[in-house]
Amino acid sequence: MSSVRSRQATHDGSPMGQGQRGYLVLVLHAHMPYVEGFGTSPHGEAWLWDGLVDVYLPLLEVLREAHVTVGLTPVLCDQLETLRGAAGERFLVYLDARIAAHSEDASALDRAGQRDLASELRRAANDYRRARDTFLAMDRDVVGAWRRLADAGAPATMASTATHAVLPLVGSMSRSLQLDVGVRSHKRRFGRWTGALWLPECGFRPGLERQLAGWGVRVYCVDQTEQFGLGAFENLEPIRTSAGPAAVPIDWETVALVWDQLSGYPTSPPYRDHHARRTTRGLKPWAYDGTPYQHGNAVKLARQQAGQFVEHVQERLARYLAARGRAGVVCCALDAELLGHWWYEGRTWLTGVLDEAREHGLELITLTEAVERVEPVPRSIGASTWAPSRDFSTWESPKLVKLSAAMRHAEGAVEEALARADDPTSPALARAVRELLALQASDWAFQITRGWAADYPVWRWRAHAKGVMTALSTPGLVDARLRNLAPDLDLSSWQRSHPRDERVDQVSSELPLESRAQRSLAREPRLARGQC
Repeated sequence: MSSVRSRQATHDGSPMGQGQRGYLVLVLHAHMPYVEGFGTSPHGEAWLWDGLVDVYLPLLEVLREAHVTVGLTPVLCDQLETLRGAAGERFLVYLDARIAAHSEDASALDRAGQRDLASELRRAANDYRRARDTFLAMDRDVVGAWRRLADAGAPATMASTATHAVLPLVGSMSRSLQLDVGVRSHKRRFGRWTGALWLPECGFRPGLERQLAGWGVRVYCVDQTEQFGLGAFENLEPIRTSAGPAAVPIDWETVALVWDQLSGYPTSPPYRDHHARRTTRGLKPWAYDGTPYQHGNAVKLARQQAGQFVEHVQERLARYLAARGRAGVVCCALDAELLGHWWYEGRTWLTGVLDEAREHGLELITLTEAVERVEPVPRSIGASTWAPSRDFSTWESPKLVKLSAAMRHAEGAVEEALARADDPTSPALARAVRELLALQASDWAFQITRGWAADYPVWRWRAHAKGVMTALSTPGLVDARLRNLAPDLDLSSWQRSHPRDERVDQVSSELPLESRAQRSLAREPRLARGQC
């Protein structure tokens, strides 16, 4: 065992407390684009149902009293709230169908003499039974269960934008709407807000910090790997911005242990194969090495890797302390869906990290505490995302040219309508804004660029672009809702904080000669009919 796990001392020989050695900040970002009611399987609601079984329900137990930071995006919570109604019934039907599928495929494997595979399927069916029992025991109130967990003191929660838009890629008024709905949603659902915010895709450009400050943001994560270099000690130092909010860099030297598609922990041969081999009904009883999956062996490995992770963090903090003479912050931010869905053993690993950290004196703190315990360093922040390229190319790829034009057109039309609106209670206007928020989700561009989910993201993008124009051209529209997306949208309140002259000036300054809508129409006449 590494010497950094032993009792350390300060320069004067006195024992060194946990905080003096540095801190680990675990940030789990839970997010799902709005799929409730938009398709079923393989693309649509099935994503949400799988997320519940693999992540959102079981993490409630794993994170009980865990000193980590969890962000459940507003758009994810919008969908979780629907589970108390008809969506919950559909989820229960899905669970029963998956339990039956496991039983049927297990019987077929038994008849084929593949008893190890059949046994694994019977074990895995219990995941769905536990999800059903947990769901019913909480009276289908998943958001309420997360709030009760946070109210008990741990984990800490953080806000995000309404629908996970990459903020630097939308206009100022759209950023304002995204932040307004996101913060309002978080306060209603979780009761209080510490000022921690998840920037979608960690998308940042200089100047954004000023708008974040205006909405009460105190701290957010950034990825400065390109600016500082992989492994640089600057990645362990919170950053003070001139506008006020602090930024905590993600330490990719640490994150890569978990989240590297070639060498990360989830690629280990004994782990359950998520990507390749499936049974007739899409079940996964094989390991990555092609052998029947052995859950017991995989659990042992996940526990070992948890110990390795904690040791790595302690060694990294010890090197920083020796070089800089003060405590550093290792921020490891992960998509929560990695822990249980993409990496089946990920929850076991997370449990192991929490146990190992407690046993070996590694102090976990929240994102907000990071900038309270360690003095942020005044430093500029470069434009960046946490995509592998660290830039915005995933959301600005050549595949997206026509679709991006449709989004710009829709955004310009909504911004002009808002800027000149005398009646913010208009259902048509509220519906247009909700369609725009849905359109701005980062997920559709990501999936298209990566070639994921067939034509589902293209369909969603086109449908919401058309929905914006339909709402704006239908003044008598009476239904402002878009299923349960952005129920906390309050245009009256938003308008009061943005006086009419300010809104008109804002749009005029962004559109100096002609409106975005007019420019888009000039380039692509079909956009007038909401097509692309």
